[in-house]
Amino acid sequence: MTLRAYLLKRVLYTIVLVFFVIILNWIIFEAMPGPNGNLYAYLGQTGMKNPAHLKQLEDLYGLNKPYWVQFADYVKAMLTFQFGFSTYSNNAVTTELITSGRLFNTLELIGTSTVFAIIIGTVLGIVISRKRGSAIDNFWVVSSLTTFSLPTFFMGILLIFIFSFALNWFPSGNVVPQPWTNPSTILPALPIQILIRLQYLFLPALTLTLFSYGGFLLLTRATMMEALSEDYITTARAKGLSERAVLFKHAFKNASLPIVTSSALSFGSILGGAIITETIFNWNGLGLWLFNSIGFKDYPVMQAMFYIIALCVIAANFISDIIYGIIDPRIKYE
Repeated sequence: MTLRAYLLKRVLYTIVLVFFVIILNWIIFEAMPGPNGNLYAYLGQTGMKNPAHLKQLEDLYGLNKPYWVQFADYVKAMLTFQFGFSTYSNNAVTTELITSGRLFNTLELIGTSTVFAIIIGTVLGIVISRKRGSAIDNFWVVSSLTTFSLPTFFMGILLIFIFSFALNWFPSGNVVPQPWTNPSTILPALPIQILIRLQYLFLPALTLTLFSYGGFLLLTRATMMEALSEDYITTARAKGLSERAVLFKHAFKNASLPIVTSSALSFGSILGGAIITETIFNWNGLGLWLFNSIGFKDYPVMQAMFYIIALCVIAANFISDIIYGIIDPRIKYE
């Protein structure tokens, strides 16, 4: 199979998967319990005493159309990213997603923590893989298992208690100081703004990094130990190559495929936010938005978020498949 055929096959698989997600997302929300089995039937309860209001809600959300028309409109809306209107704020979901700052805040938090978790976990996994059974190996394995097993809300509260209340080094929550949310507030110079935002970012990013890096460390360590036992590693060492060259240029390249998959899935879930962490730190991101929408039964927001999360995971898998073909050319011929 040529590279072009390999890419075409992956593109077709991705398109089919996207339509499967669209259909499944529709079925899940339509199957939610409610009067007459209607997803948005609870909206009618808000307008029972006001028929004009009920009619307005039916027109706005398309509840007075046949199911096949609603489904066709839904598919078109998903493909064009027109997610309708929030039942809580009555604003367009797409507008709230982009202009509210939630998207940037989530990318800032999850992106930063994911990058640090991948780098720290991978480098430490490579280093300790050649020191199996040593004290440093046992220390990092135990510490990574500990932070990987602890709930994020526990680590978040613990970090808030230590660094916010006990030491008073970092703020306990929010994205920026509360006065900054007032449009009339005069903001400081840009470098000062960046430093202050980093202060607010530190604790939630540290929480997610501590929670995530252990998985990459253990995965890297396992795949590297398997690669280091191969004959080509013995040959490379017999040729007089440095240990750094053996680890990074030979062993890691062949052990990197599972790490690529794990990294791609981590980046694919970025837009899903970190619901628990964002709630603990009152971080105005997509995770907190999704959490609040569940409490408000804001189905358009939930439907849009589930669809976006699924798209990101699909895109991450597609990118990882392409990277597979680049790292190991044998894959595209299978």
